[in-house]
Amino acid sequence: MQFKTDAFRLFGEEWALLTAGDSKSYNTMTIAWGGLGTLWGKPIATVYVKPIRYTHRFMEENDYFTVSFYPEAYKKALGLLGSKSGRDCNKVALSGLTPKFLPHGVTFEEARATLVLKKIYRQELDLSAIPEDAVKKYYLSEPVHTMYVGELQEIL
Repeated sequence: MQFKTDAFRLFGEEWALLTAGDSKSYNTMTIAWGGLGTLWGKPIATVYVKPIRYTHRFMEENDYFTVSFYPEAYKKALGLLGSKSGRDCNKVALSGLTPKFLPHGVTFEEARATLVLKKIYRQELDLSAIPEDAVKKYYLSEPVHTMYVGELQEIL
């Protein structure tokens, strides 16, 4: 499997969708934090989700998740998916994206690339180990993120 990209730009500037669940029940959210690399000799992706996000429940309850990337034309849809909660509305319908159900997860037809990942590790970030400037910016009024590491299973 090969996936050639600029991971810094991919997450930080282009954004991505993190989706967990299955055809019966799933949720997706926009992410701008993430990483690609290797861990324990396996190709992995790392993503971060706050427990207050609806997607967190789906990440906890499922063994697989997807991270998908989109052409610039879908930036508005990704913005909507990052600002609305699936608890409150059918944000996927509002976004105009077309769900694509996989044997292990959910992605969207419009994705230019999707990573199918098997969750191999999770851990809440340790607030005492986070730099002070990040604590002030991200964690004064909300809980810390849960970090999820997924082993790459497939690239679509």
